[in-house]
Amino acid sequence: MISGINHITLAVSDLQASLAFYRDLLGCQCVHVWDKGAYLEAGDAWVCLSVGSPVDVRTDYTHLAFDVTKESFMSFTAAFDKMGVELWQKNTSEGDSIYFLDPDGHKLELHVGSLKTRMSHIKSQLQDQD
Repeated sequence: MISGINHITLAVSDLQASLAFYRDLLGCQCVHVWDKGAYLEAGDAWVCLSVGSPVDVRTDYTHLAFDVTKESFMSFTAAFDKMGVELWQKNTSEGDSIYFLDPDGHKLELHVGSLKTRMSHIKSQLQDQD
């Protein structure tokens, strides 16, 4: 049985640009850097940036979502706007979310909420339909 997510690996074309994005803008903790990659921590998640040739990742809804607090969400939104971070979708779901691209076009999301709050929202919508 799977007990959780071990790590996420992203192919990146420019390690320094990706480090600046994930470490300096998003606030991930850098654990180790080598010439072809880096390990970072994002809360309980382990993120590996691996130098390679990212494929076109903008063709479907597949994306990674990170937890943030309401306060952090507001700070990130302002920072993204100031830095011109590209957004790829508007939020239409429960909770505050911002959908954005990293330097290689990987689709990411910052979300305020949890599976529990999502399910509560869905249940209330279903009750409203009755």
